[in-house]
Order: sequence, then C-alpha cells, then structure tokens
Amino acid sequence: MRRRILALLTATASAATLGLLTLAPPASAEKADARADFVVSRAQFDQMFPSRNAFYTYDGLNAALGAYPEFTGTGSDTVRKQEAAAFLANVSHETGGLVHVVEQNTANYPHYCDSSQPYGCPAGTDKYYGRGPIQLSWNFNYKAAGDSLGIDLLHHPDLVQNDAAVAWKTGLWYWNTQTGPGTMTPHRAMVDGAGFGQTIRSINGSLECDGGNPAQVQSRIDNYTKFSQILGVDPGTGLSC
Repeated sequence: MRRRILALLTATASAATLGLLTLAPPASAEKADARADFVVSRAQFDQMFPSRNAFYTYDGLNAALGAYPEFTGTGSDTVRKQEAAAFLANVSHETGGLVHVVEQNTANYPHYCDSSQPYGCPAGTDKYYGRGPIQLSWNFNYKAAGDSLGIDLLHHPDLVQNDAAVAWKTGLWYWNTQTGPGTMTPHRAMVDGAGFGQTIRSINGSLECDGGNPAQVQSRIDNYTKFSQILGVDPGTGLSC
C-alpha cells in the first residue's frame, strides 16, 4: 500500500470510515488570521453543507485561511472561486458532507505509527489516526503538517479534532503543499488551469483515477459542479482524471 501523505490504510477507506464528533472548537481559535475577502460567503457555505457537523464551522475555515494566503487568493475572480469550489468539493466527498471528523475504524488506529521515524510517536502509538477535512494520518504527516503550520501536532494530535481552525489548516496544508500520487499540488492544479481532475489525482488518484473507481471520481465531480454553480462560476475543463 502506498504512503500518500494523507493515506488511509485500506483501498476502501472513504467517508464511510470516518467517525462523527460534535465537539465545539475553542472560541479563540476562530478569531486569528481571518480573511475578509474569502470568495465563499457564510450563506453559500451553509448552502453547500446543510447537514454538516457543528465542529466544521465557517468561522474556523475563515480563521485558517491566513495560513496559506495563496489559497483562493491567486489569479482572477473566476480562478479563485473555482479553487474554493474544488477544495470544498473534495472535502465534502472525503467527509460525507462535512459530517465526519475522525476515522471510525478504531482497529486501524495503532497502524499509523511509523516507529522507524527518529521522533517516534510521543503522543502514543494509537494517536495518529485520520482526522480533519482531508484525513491527516501517520505520525510523520502530523509532524510535517505541524512543522509547516507552526503547531506541535506530533505531540498534540488531538488538536486536529478539537480545534476547528487547526483541522481546516491541516486540510489547507495538504491542498497547498502536497502532491500525493499526482504531479502537482491541488492548488497548482486549479490556478495553473490543469483542471479539477488533477486535484482528484493528487488526493486519491492511485485508487480512483485511470478507471480505478469511476463512481468515486464522479461523486467528486458532481460536488464540484454543484459548488461552482453556488458560487456562480463556470467549472472549466479537465474535470475527470
């Protein structure tokens, strides 16, 4: 099994393998780094996710935007809205419409500790299971994301399920910095005009693209076209992978 940065342990891992939390994030976490020019309004966010978990707040997402200002801050208004739709479409697919926060199959939890890493698993060998809007898993990914964000996620992985802004930041970390099984980050795929299909490839391409799971690919595309319509933007070309 490949180790894509946000790997699931099995080929069947999807939104169905994530669990439900209703924890509210600390209020202070939602105040910092908010960006007034976010291309998705609160009303549009609510329209996209009418049944979302209370954990995944609009304010938490807005507070996370400052970590990667290039996200929905690059290019024309059309490109910025397309990128927002693409990110939220993939997130919706991964979490069942922003319902699931953590991986449900607790039997998998001890598998995400790579003891060969020199820093080990200081929070416990069963503490690096999948969490967040684009599932963050494995101790080395918690460290990499935490180092990028300036948050000690290696020692405090529970922040990803207890603090909405941190959870959103880990999703944006992947989106803006990781290529996964693809050849470009999802951010570059959208701002460089490669198309939505390349974001799918970067997130789960080895399992879904090139005929691997066309139903899952179509689900992501359906989300993207729906969210693009909500934002009033043409989805563009290159939708599939």
